[in-house]
Amino acid sequence: MTNFDPVAFKNSTRSQWDNVAEHWNAWGPLLDRWLGPATETLLDMCGVQSGSIVLHIAGGSGQDALQSARRVESDGFVLSTDFSENLTRLANDQFERAGLTQARATVMDGENLKTGDQRFDAVISRVGLIFFPDQKRSMKSQISALHKGGSVGALVYATPQECRFFSDPVGIIRKHANLPAPAPGLPGPFSLGAPGVIEDLFEAAGLGDIQTQKIEAPVVLETAQECLRFEQESFGALHQMLGGLDDEAKQAAWEEVETALEAFETDTGFIGPCTMIAASGVKT
Repeated sequence: MTNFDPVAFKNSTRSQWDNVAEHWNAWGPLLDRWLGPATETLLDMCGVQSGSIVLHIAGGSGQDALQSARRVESDGFVLSTDFSENLTRLANDQFERAGLTQARATVMDGENLKTGDQRFDAVISRVGLIFFPDQKRSMKSQISALHKGGSVGALVYATPQECRFFSDPVGIIRKHANLPAPAPGLPGPFSLGAPGVIEDLFEAAGLGDIQTQKIEAPVVLETAQECLRFEQESFGALHQMLGGLDDEAKQAAWEEVETALEAFETDTGFIGPCTMIAASGVKT
């Protein structure tokens, strides 16, 4: 961990998400099919309902905040935050098109939430907390933004073995880029997926009534090539890892990724294995 520069990592991550923001948003229908049901489970666990005041961190282009906004209705309020200006702009566009005046998005760092005197009934993170360099700091900031009795909720990837649609490409790209696996405690897609890890993080932050639930969330598409395009266009983490390679080396890595993904093609199409963990805890 001594060579890890959290500031450089965040700047690189922000730049990558700004670059892929339009593509990520364009895959919205897939995101809804893939992560929408698990998000509904998480919102249930956190008690999000009509009239709730909800904060989303690392909210991207607003897909998960849209689900909250429909739940809280006109009596509630949803604030979606992300450190990418491009994703935040797209989220506000989505809210406006949907006619959801109870939702808005603003640029904000999920490790340093600045919400003034506003307190929330729930703080939600969907595949965001895993990429924060200082997850403990983020948890402290999230809890500070809650009313007493409010809930923190996070949706994270389970283990690499349970999420091979993503972990197989990650492993291949690490090999081509000659990158080591991330050390424990460093941010990454599977940083909170091992048994007990997210529970320990929530407990150390002082949350009570901690609950977790594993949810099968396969990525269902027509072909492996379509999944490859999804990951190429919209997974900023993969582009970060490929950043040191020339175009020819990048192409060789992607070709091997496509071959690996073809293992998940079936008679009915592509079914990429993915298991999510929904975790919640209450501010006491």
